[in-house]
Amino acid sequence: MAFNDPQSLTLNGAAVSLPRTGSGVGSGTFTSNDGTSEIIVSSTYGKRTRRTARVNVSKIAPDPLISSQNIRYSSSVYLVVDQPVTGFTVAELTDIVKSITTWLSASSNANTTKLLGGEN
Repeated sequence: MAFNDPQSLTLNGAAVSLPRTGSGVGSGTFTSNDGTSEIIVSSTYGKRTRRTARVNVSKIAPDPLISSQNIRYSSSVYLVVDQPVTGFTVAELTDIVKSITTWLSASSNANTTKLLGGEN
C-alpha cells in the first residue's frame, strides 16, 4: 500500500498540496509545486524496523548579517518509530504515536512550545 497522491499539509493556516515526486523501495516523497514543502515517508528493515515520517520546509528571508540580501532557510520535523520485528502490534504502536502527538499538542501546543524553547 502507498500513501494517497497528493498529500496535504496545513502550514501557517493554509493547506498545501504535495503531489508524489518520488518512490523507491520502502520510501515515498511528496513535494509542493514551489519546492518549499516536502513530506518523506520511509521504512527500513533489519534487526529492528524503523519507520519515519518527515516534513521539510524552506523559506526565503532576510540575511541577518546583510539585511539587503535574502537567503534560503530550511527546517525539518520528523517522527521515528523504532520497533522490534515482533512484540508490538500495529494498534499498540499507533497508541504510542497518538500518546506523544497528543502530549505535544495539548493545551494549545504548550509542550511543543516548551520543547522548542529548550525546556526539559
